[in-house]
Amino acid sequence: MPVEYQQLLADLHEESQVVDGLLSGLGPEAWCTPTPAQGWSVGDQVSHLAYFDDAAVMAATDPDQFEVDACALMAQGPDFPDDVADLFRSLTAAELLDWFRTARGGLLEVFATVEPRTRVPWYGPSMSAASAVTARLMETWAHGQDIADAVGADYPATLRLRHIAHLGVRTFGFSFELKGLEIPTAVVRVSLVAPDGTRWEWGDPNALESVSGPALDFCLVVTQRRHPDDTGLVTNGPVGARWLSLAQAYAGPSGAGRTPGGLSNERH
Repeated sequence: MPVEYQQLLADLHEESQVVDGLLSGLGPEAWCTPTPAQGWSVGDQVSHLAYFDDAAVMAATDPDQFEVDACALMAQGPDFPDDVADLFRSLTAAELLDWFRTARGGLLEVFATVEPRTRVPWYGPSMSAASAVTARLMETWAHGQDIADAVGADYPATLRLRHIAHLGVRTFGFSFELKGLEIPTAVVRVSLVAPDGTRWEWGDPNALESVSGPALDFCLVVTQRRHPDDTGLVTNGPVGARWLSLAQAYAGPSGAGRTPGGLSNERH
């Protein structure tokens, strides 16, 4: 199995530990704290992660059954993530934390045995096992950010953001498709400053369209945790600006994003 895939699994484990540490420091009452995701508490964020970890394990081990369950869930309508959250609101903080730990441990164990190029189904197009692990890392970071924002905690910006930024770049066309829009033909160069001060770049250096700025800000925007106006991202050309206004790096229904003038990134 490629070393890169093993590193990806290790990075998912590390990101999981960050969220676990954040949750472990919260009292039971804090799990009811509203998060920036409208209608969702800290506990809802955790049940979401655990539920879809279990779903990812099923996608890898029993894809036929996953397809049946996924179709039934999506048939409930575009608000099915809210329906999932509602199912588990009776669980205690201790039960939710135990579920998250068990589900995440199972996910890491199963995907360590799967070839990285193996296709697995999901709520939308199928993806490789490596992409599925990247998606779980992105979800972990994004929901961990919501939890940190809710309880006023710092969430560390690490080099693991590269996985999320790469996913954000790769879902350029997907973001337009979700809105029923034609995918632009223009190439958008992405140039980001990593947490260690190095630069991450995608696309043709000579492209007329570009997006640049802090990698953290780009990741917050493509996961719809910040409005582009509340970040230090700079766009050159209309396509890049349009992309950031609707960017979505995660599967599922088209998200509404965050309103401008909300959370800033000052503490990061």
